Amino acid sequence: MIQMVLPRTAPVPAPRGRIGAGFSPVPHRYHLYLSTGCPRSLRVRTALALLGPAVPVAATLLGPPATHAALRRAYEAAGHPYDPAQGGPALCDTWSGRVVSDHTPDILEDLAVRLAGRPELCPPVPARRAEAARALLDGAAPWAERAAALALLERWLAVHPYALGDRPTLADVDLWVALADPAVLSGAGPRVRAYVRRLRAHPAFGTAA
Repeated sequence: MIQMVLPRTAPVPAPRGRIGAGFSPVPHRYHLYLSTGCPRSLRVRTALALLGPAVPVAATLLGPPATHAALRRAYEAAGHPYDPAQGGPALCDTWSGRVVSDHTPDILEDLAVRLAGRPELCPPVPARRAEAARALLDGAAPWAERAAALALLERWLAVHPYALGDRPTLADVDLWVALADPAVLSGAGPRVRAYVRRLRAHPAFGTAA
């Protein structure tokens, strides 16, 4: 009797496709699925508002179970399980019917650089500022890390009105969503609070809130 050895099963990796690497940057080819009350989806919604009509991509706001059907099919077409609890954001390819990616930083960069052709809105972020933004976005981060990040941001905003200079970028999108958390904003200094008011007055940020 021949003993059969079955291959080990492993978790299916999350979809991490990129526009420009297997998926061509064709206008109106892609569709976004976003969720209400989801900070990651709010980041994408705010980025879309900041980019404006330069981004030729449609979006669906997930609500009742029926609105999840198309997204479920896109995950299944790509060979990935779909968990309705995860909602969005998810970037899907309407040509193949497959989900491209549900990794928010990649989606944001692809929207700005590869679809909108606006690399100036996605400049390199200094390591310390990127770490600070991650700490503020991470609801599980220790308060000491968040407090240190707020202190750094307070110092940066003494030099420029926005996170990376004189105009908003995707770095400000991340900070806007992080500072929307009252628990985070309560520990902020006067410059950070003024920064939040400045963003709130900006059409892109105020519209997406």
